[in-house]
Amino acid sequence: MTDPFQDVDSAGPEFIKMFADSMDERQSDPKMEEIVASYLATLRLSENSTVIEVGAGAGAVTRRIAAHSHPSKVIGFEPSKGFVAEAKVRGNGYSNLEFIVADGASLPVDDGSVDAVIMHTVLTHVENPKELVAEAFRVLKSGGSLIVCDVDFSKATFSAFPNDPLDMCAKEFVREFVTDPFIVAKLRSLISDVGFSITEFGVESRVVTNPEQMLPWVDVTSQQMYERGDIGKELANALVAEHHRRAQNGSLYGYQAIATAIARKPN
Repeated sequence: MTDPFQDVDSAGPEFIKMFADSMDERQSDPKMEEIVASYLATLRLSENSTVIEVGAGAGAVTRRIAAHSHPSKVIGFEPSKGFVAEAKVRGNGYSNLEFIVADGASLPVDDGSVDAVIMHTVLTHVENPKELVAEAFRVLKSGGSLIVCDVDFSKATFSAFPNDPLDMCAKEFVREFVTDPFIVAKLRSLISDVGFSITEFGVESRVVTNPEQMLPWVDVTSQQMYERGDIGKELANALVAEHHRRAQNGSLYGYQAIATAIARKPN
């Protein structure tokens, strides 16, 4: 199966709504708020600055960028018309924010016109991430900032003990919903090869215990495995039930490694 985040509109309105809600829930996690606030704090902006997010989804992070950067102009570019429609509704009320349907490899932006480009959990879902990084280089002003934050999906797990059956849902999600689970290991060379100078790179642990954030991984993947004939309906239901049991007794556990790279376009 092709990563559905490469063509979100083809996945349908239910998928769009479910993952728009999931992205909002994920970003409300204190650890994710801390990570985003930390990289936004590195930006040096004026009231005439322009900041863009590439692959904005339904705007969960873009709204944080707009709040931090006000009155600077913030634009969220997203190839999915469905996500952009959701983003416009959810971002209503931010006077400095707009969302535009556009491919991250071909932005409707002039050369050297942008002060900062942010890519938040995007590159892991594209087949040719170098195109997006090169496009960021094109649109940035000299001295402008590139911020890339992504998940090292090769480390994602739901395991609470050896051979934890719930972990198969994490592995299935990575297999079916992620294009390159090893993108984090390639980030530094990917960014520097285009011409950027990397100023910061680090990885932080994120522990997920919120059932609203984990349920889509379990619910969607168990249903897919059942529909393919890989598992029976009883096991699919049992995996979801096990998720609910752990959520109720406080033993639900998921782990992700989140990387952030900050770079500058040379003067």
